[in-house]
Amino acid sequence: MAEPLKTPLYDAHVALGGRMVEFAGYSMPVQYKGVIAECNAVREGAGMFDVSHMARLTLTGDRVLEFLEWVTTNDVAKLTGGHGQYSMLPNAQGGIVDDIIVYRISPTEYRLVVNADNHAKDVAHLNEQNTFGVKMVDTTDETAMIAVQGPQAVSILARLTDHANDLRDAEMFGVVNCKVAGIDVFAARSGYTGEDGYELICRAADATKLWDGLHVAGVEPCGLGSRDALRVEAGLPLYGHELSDTMSPISAGLGWVIGKEKEFLGSGPINEARVTGTPQRLQGVRLDSKRLPQIGMDIHVGGKVVGQVSSGVYSPLLECGIAFGFVDRSVKMDTPCALDMRGKPEPGMIVNKRFFRRG
Repeated sequence: MAEPLKTPLYDAHVALGGRMVEFAGYSMPVQYKGVIAECNAVREGAGMFDVSHMARLTLTGDRVLEFLEWVTTNDVAKLTGGHGQYSMLPNAQGGIVDDIIVYRISPTEYRLVVNADNHAKDVAHLNEQNTFGVKMVDTTDETAMIAVQGPQAVSILARLTDHANDLRDAEMFGVVNCKVAGIDVFAARSGYTGEDGYELICRAADATKLWDGLHVAGVEPCGLGSRDALRVEAGLPLYGHELSDTMSPISAGLGWVIGKEKEFLGSGPINEARVTGTPQRLQGVRLDSKRLPQIGMDIHVGGKVVGQVSSGVYSPLLECGIAFGFVDRSVKMDTPCALDMRGKPEPGMIVNKRFFRRG
């Protein structure tokens, strides 16, 4: 069995006492001081995550916009220079190959950030669909990516940069090319926690200096465990759990990421599902206790199985177990439910999947 890959920040994680686990083929820190402490750091101040395992692709060519309009669901044509958008790579059957972020660098150059688990699959899919003469360069190995998240994230970054006003004023998914802690970065205002912040892309050789500079400035190192809890609290899907090659994005509540005026790969079945609905839809489940919901647990309403858990965490913010689940569309919000935990019902409530919304 092959050894897991290492991000450019591996040695920094080990030096800080990060507990390393294999994730998406990489050796990654699952936690440092503990999941609850790291969640609190992000919700109350600022935390940082090594997300270098996520893949970064640069696409160029005279027809690159035409290509991206075909292979993604969102309206790429609406992007202006220095901005990005959340989107998806659909397949011909209306399922999702991956959920991604698309950044417009210039009329003939775009950058994609895609999930680590789907790196090879996405590259193969894009190559298969590329009849547009687009050149694709994979920059994952030569770069690193750090997410800085929390209510104090932007103010801390502003103290470390030569473009403080630009970082403060950028819109969601806006891009600022600047120096942070003396390192050249591509800074995109985005994240995966429900908090404000930036994802910083730099040269792999500069990653440790950037990480150390952020740490000295008061940004707390955080691992995969807290990142998962934070994203569930914020109602954000994870590929392989709330999205897959066979699931319609409509069932996951992602109709807002789908352009209504364009034709794209798989637009027929996706638009049909938008009109007719899907048998199940993604909902939140909030338990009455601190017990941890497990993936695949049955969700019961009135003694009947109405769905299954797709993601489950303990929420430090709410101090209870919370979950996502695909539930029969007839089930309304604020309906009492129970999870089947080893044959015993654990009571809870069907709720909005956005457990947390800042402000």
